[in-house]
Amino acid sequence: MDFSKRALVLIANGSEEIETVVTIDVLRRAEISVTVAGVDGCEIKKCSRGVNVLPDVALTTALDQAPYDIVILPGGNQGAQTFAESLDVKRLLELQVKNSGYIGAICAAPLALKSHGILCKEVKMTSHPAAKTQFEGYQYSEDRVVIDDKIITSRGPGTSFEFALAIVEALCGRGIRNEVSAPLILP
Repeated sequence: MDFSKRALVLIANGSEEIETVVTIDVLRRAEISVTVAGVDGCEIKKCSRGVNVLPDVALTTALDQAPYDIVILPGGNQGAQTFAESLDVKRLLELQVKNSGYIGAICAAPLALKSHGILCKEVKMTSHPAAKTQFEGYQYSEDRVVIDDKIITSRGPGTSFEFALAIVEALCGRGIRNEVSAPLILP
């Protein structure tokens, strides 16, 4: 296996478990090396619907291994708020931008990009419909997945597969995306 592409998926208490786990799973099926980093440590995180996820490392450790090909922020209101308040997340995202790496954010997580000044008003983006009013003046789209240069955003749990497959295509090409998606039996 060639795990030459590297992804970092952030997680915090209150992160949305479908968005987290589906993204990790799909990227690993594409043979992308995925590290799951706990924003406030590497102990078990209780997700928004009570599913427990054990991060691989703490974010402080993951920062030492940056940059990544992509940094991914799943949604979930509480988790997204933690991302938005974290100076380590801000530092990581700024490093991604500096190194021309991809950033993915789904559901409420684009709010963290906005909070850290990563999401400018010229970037076409989307989020969970409940967060739409917080993006007035932005190039907001109702599309299920939006890619604008190196920023990939998506709407919510129901768009998790599309989001993850868009990341696979961005990092590995359409052929690998097709190989990964076929056995998933998606509509």
